[in-house]
Formats: sequence, C-alpha cells, structure tokens
Amino acid sequence: MDSSSSSSSCFSVGSTSPGAVVLLYSKELKKWDQFEDVLEERRHVSDLKFAMKCYTPLVYKGITPCKPSEIKCSVLNSEEIHYVIKQLSRESLQSAEVLREEACGILDEMNHKLRLGAIRFCAFALSKIFKQIFSKVCVNEEGIQKLQRAIQEHPVVLLPSHRSYIDFLMLSFLLYNYDLPVPVIAAGMDFLGMKMVGELLRMSGAFFMRRTFGGDQLYWAVFSEYVKTMLRNGYAPVEFFLEGTRSRSAKTLTPKFGLLNIVMEPFFKREVFDTYLVPISISYDRILEETLYAYELLGVPKPKESTTGLLKARRILSEKFGNIHVYFGDPVSLRSLAAGRMGRSPYNLVPRYIPQKQSEDMHAFVTEVAYKMQLLQIQNLVLSPWPLIVTVLLQNRPSMDFDALLEKTLWLKGLAQAFGGFLTWPDNELAEEVVQSSLLLHSNIVSLVKDRVTLKVDSGGPEVVDGLVFQHITLLVCSAYRNQLLNIFVRPSLVAVALQMTPGFRKEDVYSCFRFLCSVFSDEFIFLPGNALKDFLDLLHALLFKSKEHGSSVRSEGKSVAQVMTSEAHQLLVSAVLEVQRCECWNTAALAPVWRPQQSGKACRISWCFPCSEGTGLHMLSPAVHR
Repeated sequence: MDSSSSSSSCFSVGSTSPGAVVLLYSKELKKWDQFEDVLEERRHVSDLKFAMKCYTPLVYKGITPCKPSEIKCSVLNSEEIHYVIKQLSRESLQSAEVLREEACGILDEMNHKLRLGAIRFCAFALSKIFKQIFSKVCVNEEGIQKLQRAIQEHPVVLLPSHRSYIDFLMLSFLLYNYDLPVPVIAAGMDFLGMKMVGELLRMSGAFFMRRTFGGDQLYWAVFSEYVKTMLRNGYAPVEFFLEGTRSRSAKTLTPKFGLLNIVMEPFFKREVFDTYLVPISISYDRILEETLYAYELLGVPKPKESTTGLLKARRILSEKFGNIHVYFGDPVSLRSLAAGRMGRSPYNLVPRYIPQKQSEDMHAFVTEVAYKMQLLQIQNLVLSPWPLIVTVLLQNRPSMDFDALLEKTLWLKGLAQAFGGFLTWPDNELAEEVVQSSLLLHSNIVSLVKDRVTLKVDSGGPEVVDGLVFQHITLLVCSAYRNQLLNIFVRPSLVAVALQMTPGFRKEDVYSCFRFLCSVFSDEFIFLPGNALKDFLDLLHALLFKSKEHGSSVRSEGKSVAQVMTSEAHQLLVSAVLEVQRCECWNTAALAPVWRPQQSGKACRISWCFPCSEGTGLHMLSPAVHR
C-alpha cells in the first residue's frame, strides 16, 4: 500500500469522544428506524384475537399442495428409497419388505404433523410469554419484505444463528405474525422425550433427526429424501441451524455440512430452478440460559430435556431479558453462488435416484457457502451496550468507578463502530442512563452502589452443583457476553498481533504470521477458507492509524510495515481476542510449543502451541480461563 492510501485511512484512537473514530469500512451503518417492535402491537391487541386471526400465508408459486401424511407416502414411494432398499437388501440379505417397514418406522419417528390449531395455540402462548420477559422484539422490515418475495419465487431455506432455545420459537412466531408460512424445523431427538411438548412441537412444524447417523444408510436415505421432498414441493420454508447446536460461549460455532448438502441437491439435480438461502441473525440483550451455559462450560452435564424441567424453568417469567433483535438477511440465490463455480453436468451422468459420492469440488463449494452464510449472520448480529460494558469491567475487576466505566465504554463504543460493529445505542438517552439500564438488566451479576460498579464474582458462599464447587460462574457468564465483541475485533487483533511479533515488519512475514494465527484459531472463529490474503490486505489498510495523544501508529512503507504499538488501542485490540490468561488446562501435555513472541509485555505474553498428536487442538483447552 502506498503512502497516499495510508494517509486517507487514518483515524484517531484513545479518545473518549464517540465522534473521534471514523468509519474504517465503506459499508454504511444500518439504520435503526428500519426496525419494528412486533411486541408493540401485541401489547394493545388481545392475544386470543392475534392467535385466531385470518391466517393466509404467501406460498411458493410452484407449491404442490399436500398433507404431512402425503409427504410420507411420497418419500416411501420415491425411486431413491426403492433403490437404496434394493441395494441394502442385496448386501444384508434382509427382505425388501422388512427394510421398507424399517423405513416406515423411521418416517413415523421423524416426520412433522403441521396443524394450524397447534400453530394458533403456540402463537397465543408465545405472545404472552414474550411480552412478559422481553421489552422489545425488533425486526428489520426490509428483510421481511424480501423474504415475502423470495418465498413466492423459489424454495427457501432459513439459516438462523443459534444462541438459545428461543431461536426457533421466535422465528415461527414472527413468520406467523407477518402472514408467512411457518417453517418446518430440523430438531434434535432430545425433544421427543418431553411428554406432550414433543408432540406439540411436531404439530408446530418440527421434524426430528438423530444427532449422528452412525453409518446407517437407510436412515440417511430416508432423512435426506424427506427433506428434499419438502423442499421440492415448496411445502414450507425449511429451517435448520448451521452450527448444529447452541453456542455456549456466544462465539459462532464452525458449521455442519450435512443438511446444507441435502438442501442443495435438488438444484444441482435440476429438480428446482433455484433455492434461496436466508441468513438470519438473532441477538439477545440477555440470554435465558446464561447461567446454565456457564455450568456446562465447567463440565456439568447438560440437563436432559423434559417436561418437568420445562415447568421448573417457569421462574424465568418473573425476570426481564431486555430486547431481542432479529435481522433477516438478503435471500442468497444458490444459482448465483454456483454460477461459474460449480456446474450441474456431473449430476446428469447418472439417474437422479442413484446416490453419488460427493466430489472434492462439491465439498469445497458446500464448505465455502456454509462459511459465507455464517459470515453474513455475524455481520448482522446486533451488539447491545452490555458487551462493551462487561469488556471494560473484566479488565478492571472486581470493581471500578462508574464515571471511569462510562468513559472507557464510550471509547470502546467508538472503536467498535470504527470496525463496522452493528451497535444499538439509544440516541435519545443520556449515555449515563444507557449504561445504568444495562447494569440494572444484568443485576444478577453486577451491582452499582455509591457510584462503584462491582462484578458479583466472589460475593457470598461458593455455589455447589453435583458435588462440585464453582466460585467463578459470574466470570464465565461475563466472558460469554464479552465474546460477542470478537466478531468485530478478531481479524484486526490478529493483524495487530502479527505486526507486533514480526521482526523487520516485512509484509510477507507479517502475512505469514497472520495466516498462521488464522490456522491456529480456525476452530475458534469463522474464517472464509482461502480468503486469508484478502482479509490481511483489507485489515492492514484498516489498521493504518495514528494517535497524537498516545503516539502510536501503523504505516505502510513499500514492502514493509513500520509500526509503533504502545497505545491503549493496540492493547485493547489484542486483548479482545488474546487477553493474557493463566489457564489450568488438562491437555497441556498434548500440545507442543512451536513459537513464542519476541517481545514481552501485557499484549504479548502468549506461547503459541500446535497440536502434536492427531485429534488435539485449542478447542480441548478448558474454557474456564481467567487471569
């Protein structure tokens, strides 16, 4: 990068004024006036009237009207199932009739029984619950309008982020609210163990799948054909979570590819003209399962889903959880993604009903699409003031003055916005009021007494669960909220660390270091495969900053990058992802140090490790990491 480009890319850091940091990225910040609070109308209209409204959803123009029972018959009579049963009968020496009965049993266990009566009951119940525990449910109207058009044109696949059990309930509630078809949802078998609730979910559109198929060819064939049949017929939008499970740490989990493979297949086999993939970002001011996640991260087994457990959880109705923001992203055409990238001709060489082994090119394409969808989810996640506040609190624990907290939070807010963060910060309220309301919402883990803000880390006696003593549940809960900032700071932080660690500051060496760091953290954060160089160049350009107050700068000089990193900005960038943590980790013996930073200091006290045996990695380290 030449000096002229660098001079135009400078921005101030370290100032407490939000206006001191200018936008680094060219994309415009999203406008909050495009969001609608769907609970506003619900508070003025009878819940019963809402549930019993005239529900005439928009449908796919190529829809084949059918009942759930007809879908089951269509799957059992499909050429693909006949072929698989015939092949398995030859291999296992079982009769085709026995295998067909097994396939029928799989479908009985799996299939949904979508009924309008159940949908209306859920709409009534959820409306009451959401009004009780949430202040607002904000939805981007433009996204809803685009989804309305997409549903009529082609089959639609909904891909929401996954942070809570509320996610799939909220989406069904919203689609019913906007007179859109309620989706059919891929759900885990765990819910079937819940008496009455499991059946209610089935009648509300849930179809159930095993967590693992264990090489069961018949189950895989039945499941994939069932999903493809619903997609081809345009029966309803198909919804599933790319992450596969809820993220306990608030970081986006690496994607699972099985269901994405299935929903892509009808397009590549020319059974549908196109398929729309819709990334959806669901953000919470306060997550209902925040404490439960902390215990799970410390090794306490996840409670088994049960009706009894659900009834015990009704105490949450007396608590407040702030706002939810649901952002419906632009529908992404699978046809457009595949254009010039993946041809459909290989699927023409054999009959459609014969299963084919996935080619390397196809696997790479599915992987790329999955990561692109997740990056779109991340881009549209909404940050409330709390992640900013808790980040500052964790760096100044156990307590700090309210005025100091406010000052540092406003500075961090400006920095987050500079790196393209999607923040919700009420413009019509004083900053002091915004911070105070956030502290009040999270009063279970933080207190404000006499202008002193304190994390409730060691207050009271230790908590005992299953015979284990945990004194730092609050820290894990806070860390999960702080992790929401990683979506903004992870790449700038890795570039900053690469600059700090590279002697001579040659761009090639800095890039090599950055690429290594991306590889190390590939299971921790979402990086688009093969995009490291573009990420590096974009972020290096973004990091061309200087601060007159703190005397820190990064500037491009030909093939080198001259840098002086002494400011608070750099320390915060680095600590956002790589804060020094003295870990008690069980798997240290499985890791061999391969690289240590050349400079000492708070921002550099990290030993890089590389798994020295197959199957070990950073994800094996205990998540209970604290200074």
